[in-house]
Amino acid sequence: MASAQLWGGRFADGPSEAFQAFNDSLPFDHVLAEQDIQGSVAWADGLRQVGVITAQECQQLQQALTELWQELQQHPQQIAVAGDEDIHSFIERKLVERVGDLGKKLHTGRSRNDQVATDLRLWSRQQGQAVLKALTTLQGALTEFAAREIDTVLPGYTHLQRAQPVLFAHWALAYVEMLQRDHERLVDALERMNQSPLGCGALAGTAYPIDREQLAQQLGFHSACRNSLDAVSDRDFVLELLSTASLSMLHLSRLAEDLIFYNSGEAGFIELADDVTSGSSLMPQKKNPDALELVRGKSGRVTGALMAMTVTLKSLPLAYNKDLQEDKEGLFDALKHWRAALNISSQCLQGIRVNRERCRQAAQQGYANATELADYLVSKGVPFRQAHHQVGELVQLAIKQGKPLEQLSLSQMQQVTETIEEDVYPWLSLQSLLEKRQALGGTSPERVKEALKKHQQQQKIRVRDANLSDIDAIVGLVGHWAGAGENLPRAKDDIIHSINEFAVSEIDGNVMGCASLYIYTTGLAEIRSLGVNPQSKVKGQGRLLVEKLLRKARDLHLKRVIVLTRVPDFFEQQGFYHCSKDSLPEKVMKDCELCPRKANCDELAMEFRLL
Repeated sequence: MASAQLWGGRFADGPSEAFQAFNDSLPFDHVLAEQDIQGSVAWADGLRQVGVITAQECQQLQQALTELWQELQQHPQQIAVAGDEDIHSFIERKLVERVGDLGKKLHTGRSRNDQVATDLRLWSRQQGQAVLKALTTLQGALTEFAAREIDTVLPGYTHLQRAQPVLFAHWALAYVEMLQRDHERLVDALERMNQSPLGCGALAGTAYPIDREQLAQQLGFHSACRNSLDAVSDRDFVLELLSTASLSMLHLSRLAEDLIFYNSGEAGFIELADDVTSGSSLMPQKKNPDALELVRGKSGRVTGALMAMTVTLKSLPLAYNKDLQEDKEGLFDALKHWRAALNISSQCLQGIRVNRERCRQAAQQGYANATELADYLVSKGVPFRQAHHQVGELVQLAIKQGKPLEQLSLSQMQQVTETIEEDVYPWLSLQSLLEKRQALGGTSPERVKEALKKHQQQQKIRVRDANLSDIDAIVGLVGHWAGAGENLPRAKDDIIHSINEFAVSEIDGNVMGCASLYIYTTGLAEIRSLGVNPQSKVKGQGRLLVEKLLRKARDLHLKRVIVLTRVPDFFEQQGFYHCSKDSLPEKVMKDCELCPRKANCDELAMEFRLL
């Protein structure tokens, strides 16, 4: 039998069975039990601080809540079927069973409106971190696949027609790029939602002088929400998470579709492992790519949750409305299936067997070297449009002969254009087609190996803005390289005051590198204090730190970034050019005049121009 509602005093009669079944959310919001208890523990401390309850009562409440969570972890199945209206009612009832009327004091000054908004943000933050790990794992699986198939050639497609050959590794790294954007979007969404609504009451704020900023910090939020009306009714973070999940599932669906096609008998490029496929109840020869088909199918399910939530929020007046109860089931379902799809996609990649010879044969078919032949004619001075037409005629001739372009004789080719000479044949080889794609982002072996190396480094290295907890590590790095004569020394107080200028690189949670972006009053910026722990064996941290600071410079609309260095080759690789120190009066006046090496300075000035 259902327990009494938290709001029953105003009503002469209770809700009908039909309304109660329609209204109650415990069957699905029971997953918020941990978060509701976390919020209640923090709220108890807030009430203690303003004198609503004593320190002893606070301790008693918090101990009872902790014990309740331990019990629920052992018997989680009891929550969903308890018959309470929602998770808040359930927790309060169980608390009162433990501590009596003291449990009824806990709701002083708060509403289920700010409770549920807080619970949902806490839950979303927790689940978001789990999804971030799954995204990283899939990126790692794709990167490992790329490394394994670094020499495998695959036909690239447009309109599902063979177009130009690419390296299989290039294909895999394309999805790594997509997933990186998903990762960044999720990090951004989690950062934006990391504010606490607790203490905003039903809509107008609490009547008690609760320190909401301290309350937010206790719960791990960056800050407290600034407007009570917005705080209790805001579900932007739900939409952002669903939007990010939908776009990521779209990427997973495309990955699944590619692999399903590559696994087909018509393509035969890969074979999926037994543990992610199933058979037919009728046809014993079948090996169906069910896992990938489900990934593809669940993308629609997740996008449906986004659409449902968008329509639910449309035209809702401020502040809280019961419509907002619809925020949970779609979100819970979407994040569960997003994470599951990421995990099964990783498993699919790990068990793939590639038929490299079949891939290579397919890459050589379909006249994939036609564009290369047109480029050959252009190199001989033929206008591209004319070359395009002539190659089209040659393709027709090859089709009639039943031959690939490279097997046409020179005399046959010269029937179409006498510009072609014997040196055409090296242009038409598969290796030549790949090696010529040397521009940034191309599929040449050299470029793909560079991209693979960069992704492998990024998966080991986290580069972020520095914070005050990094001070000791930064001081140690700056001191080490100043002692080696590579950087100017900086006092700890100076580093603390300048912490917003710094970025750090992190390996396994430890700060291993740092750099800062100093801005002169003229708008000139300088990268300084760049250094990596000499004991770190992970390469690429310096490059990623420079890239991070250059992005920051762009965001600040800076035009020019300089550096004084003894390792010009490193900065040349990052796009810096040599310049004269005479063009840097700001630097010369501020630092160079005070430098003990001024008379025999061996540093070179370099600059990076930002558009």
